[in-house]
Amino acid sequence: MSLATIFASEVVGTAMLILLGVGVVANNLLPKSKGHGSGTLHINWGWGIAVFAGVLVSGASGAHLNPAVTVGIIASGAKEFVPGIPVDAVSTLTYFAAQLIGAFIGATLAWLAYKDQYNEDCDPALKLGTFSTGPEIRNTVSNLITEIIGTFVLVFVILGAGHYAPKQAVGMAWLGALGVALLVVGIGASLGGPTGYAINPARDLGPRIAHAILPIKGKGGSDWGYSWIPVVGPIIGGLLGGLASQFLLF
Repeated sequence: MSLATIFASEVVGTAMLILLGVGVVANNLLPKSKGHGSGTLHINWGWGIAVFAGVLVSGASGAHLNPAVTVGIIASGAKEFVPGIPVDAVSTLTYFAAQLIGAFIGATLAWLAYKDQYNEDCDPALKLGTFSTGPEIRNTVSNLITEIIGTFVLVFVILGAGHYAPKQAVGMAWLGALGVALLVVGIGASLGGPTGYAINPARDLGPRIAHAILPIKGKGGSDWGYSWIPVVGPIIGGLLGGLASQFLLF
């Protein structure tokens, strides 16, 4: 396995994840869309299926698709990300770069799919909300804690599944993807209310950059004052999840 393969796999998987994830939020929030107003559970399930699809097409890289997962794997004491790719600075930065680039590409593709809807007049906050997360109640400490807890659950459970699950037969890797998808649905349904559960720095930052760059009619600002929380919170949560896995998974 080469770093070039890892990079390409993570770009493809993350792009698929964000295309479907941003797409389901756009379908829900934007006027003149068939799914307009269909509710939070619609978004939760859409993100879960987005994760499912992203994991299925990025098996070569281990389907991290999330810098917090990469950090969690490092903190768990792993020596390799996948066979032949050691945990070191170069491979870590390869994962991070691919995840951010993939997220930007996925958000751009979602914008293209909904371009006419984005051109309709509506609250700029709704347009931003299709790309990136934001709190219902803006409280820096609380918002940060929420993202830490949600990401801890994500990373700790993923590491737990890898720790206990028997080796899957060839062709059955979709079962692991389904488990992660259901986990994401559960986190959204249980912990997504306060901040919209970024639980992934690339998921929030890549689309936020796309929102800032793309020629979206009436888009307003990109809320950069909040943008560090869905980056720092998930990184801390992933780190804690990885560290906890060393002591709590037997």
